Amino acid sequence: MTKEEIRVEWFGHSFILVDTGSARIAIDPHDGGSLNIQTFRITADYLLITHDHYDHNAVEVINIPSKSNIYVGRRGSFTLDDIKITGHLSYHDKAEGSLRGTNTVYVLEINEMKIVHAGDIGDISKPDGLKDAFSNVDILILPVGGTYTIDAYEAWKLVEETGPRLVIPVHYWIPYSTLPLDPLEKFLNIAKARRYRSPTRAITVSRHSLPEKTTIVVMPPPMLKPGKNPKRGM
Repeated sequence: MTKEEIRVEWFGHSFILVDTGSARIAIDPHDGGSLNIQTFRITADYLLITHDHYDHNAVEVINIPSKSNIYVGRRGSFTLDDIKITGHLSYHDKAEGSLRGTNTVYVLEINEMKIVHAGDIGDISKPDGLKDAFSNVDILILPVGGTYTIDAYEAWKLVEETGPRLVIPVHYWIPYSTLPLDPLEKFLNIAKARRYRSPTRAITVSRHSLPEKTTIVVMPPPMLKPGKNPKRGM
């Protein structure tokens, strides 16, 4: 990996690791077992949590130098190493958080690239407060499974309106998962954009290697937990 590149790795659900070569930032880890998918234990320099729900806040699976390097729902701008991060208020539901609480959309500015992790965003009907977050995005990590977040139709509407270079869909149903989410295919059947099917759960990109037109990155799901029958999402 060169100094201009970053590596983005997906561990299932909304669990992401952004690796710049000099800093590793984990976002929204799950513990695996409570979702009936594989557990991952990784090392990171910093941990961002978009909201304090059990499937996004499994601090115990992250080997991190200090508890002070953990940020839960932090809003406003701050810097970690040379990385500028901005947390934007959003809602986990369409009732201004009265049902499921608030959510923080994190914007990471790295190597002249803008990466957005939308967490469990549940409402895109009030775009004013999030206009800056979703403008000129290079890599958009977006929930598409519905039920607890925006659904596939809303996710595609947001992509259409904002035109990110790469979209990494997350927070959808995968075989053996116990969460009642829609499968990725529902979003893919709606989305009118190029696809890149990555052979692994990670991509390495630089500013210069980003596609000109919106491209959806489809990664293989993590290894499934054996011994149980698949339960398809609603």
